[in-house]
Amino acid sequence: MKLVVVGDVLLDADFTGGANRLCPDAPVPVVDVATVLRRAGGAGLVASMLSRDGHDVELVTVLSDDEAAILLQKALGDIAVVAGPSCALTPVKSRIRVDNQSVVRFDEGCGTPPVPEVTQEMLAAFQHADAVIVADYGRRLSENAELREALTQLATRIPVVWDPHPSGAEPVPGVTATTPNLSEALKLSGATGHGFEAAVEAGVTLRDRWNSHAVVVTRGQDGAVILTPNGLPQAVPAPKIDVGDPCGAGDRFASALAVALARGLSLDEAVETAVGEAAAFLANGGVAAMAREPEPEKLPGTDLDALRVANSVRGNGGTLVATGGCFDLLHAGHARTLAAARTLGDALIVCLNSDASVRRLKGEQRPIMGEQDRVELLLALECVDAVMVFDEDTPESALDTLRPHIWVKGGDYTADSLPETALLKTWGGRTVTVPYYAARSTSRLADAIERVG
Repeated sequence: MKLVVVGDVLLDADFTGGANRLCPDAPVPVVDVATVLRRAGGAGLVASMLSRDGHDVELVTVLSDDEAAILLQKALGDIAVVAGPSCALTPVKSRIRVDNQSVVRFDEGCGTPPVPEVTQEMLAAFQHADAVIVADYGRRLSENAELREALTQLATRIPVVWDPHPSGAEPVPGVTATTPNLSEALKLSGATGHGFEAAVEAGVTLRDRWNSHAVVVTRGQDGAVILTPNGLPQAVPAPKIDVGDPCGAGDRFASALAVALARGLSLDEAVETAVGEAAAFLANGGVAAMAREPEPEKLPGTDLDALRVANSVRGNGGTLVATGGCFDLLHAGHARTLAAARTLGDALIVCLNSDASVRRLKGEQRPIMGEQDRVELLLALECVDAVMVFDEDTPESALDTLRPHIWVKGGDYTADSLPETALLKTWGGRTVTVPYYAARSTSRLADAIERVG
């Protein structure tokens, strides 16, 4: 999947430290700076998020040739960038932070620039895109007529998510979703008020004005509101989290929404996924955490992490248990097997066949439920601590990654007859079987459903 981010870039800098005294010549705190973090902002932040998640991403933007631009390109790292000349200074936004709280921000180079030109190389970058995110930060790239024509054409065939700015251009007609936050939506629409009703009023006005397929107004800790031409307003709640620094939440939402849409999720499902991703991003430290090494891969649709669970159990000297299967229609036999497996150790991880793996093993009519639903149902069981989805026909690769102490199978197998047994022995693990309940099976349930249908 190829993702293209197009929009304005800037350089963000955080100066963080403690403040324990006042300046002698004025009653203002003195901040003893301990760390300085410089990162790509605007469209550069969106591209950095997607790259960090392992996506194939390309950034289409304009760049200056000043010192800040050099620092910005360094912050972008290995991200593929197709850039034209900006003909303006690189915007730099610096925050002074004390105890996870911003004290002051000062901006440089943020005057109104001319509308930049776009190159043929910039336009060509869209040719193989599966989704596009427009990150408008009011620096006028989105006003370029050639770029707008290209985006208008793209919106007819692939998902285009437009994250608008109060000082930016209006989205082109026909984009899949525009994602203003509530403050932006009120300013752009002229609506007043606060809360859900204000979000609906502003969103409907913008949807009709922009001719977007949907306007999704984000509301911070209150989630998001979806406004489509033919549907009722839909509220999507957000998980309850403690937010230290909300910077980057909107970028995370827009990027996650585009990824979900490119994967074929419906708008409702994509927004729900994006709200969860934005909340998880803030809960895990937000933009400050992006300076750390990437976390282990997150599970689809959840905040749980199989590798983190595995590492935690082993680090505490506990016993890690794993089991696997398709779990296509979760039934009592599955529940009993999983509960029995959990009693053998300190945590149970389920290695789950992906949708593609199930189709290869069971036929084109399977799975009955998609992997997202199967993951969610398994995690709803108290005995399951985490799930790892694997795409191969067998779980050996997942097992080699997790390295459990015990691998559990339900059925009338003998340990020696299972191909996983030899693999487990290479790190001192063992294979165990638990009772199999033959009267309860996915095939029986599927046949019964077909007869009823």
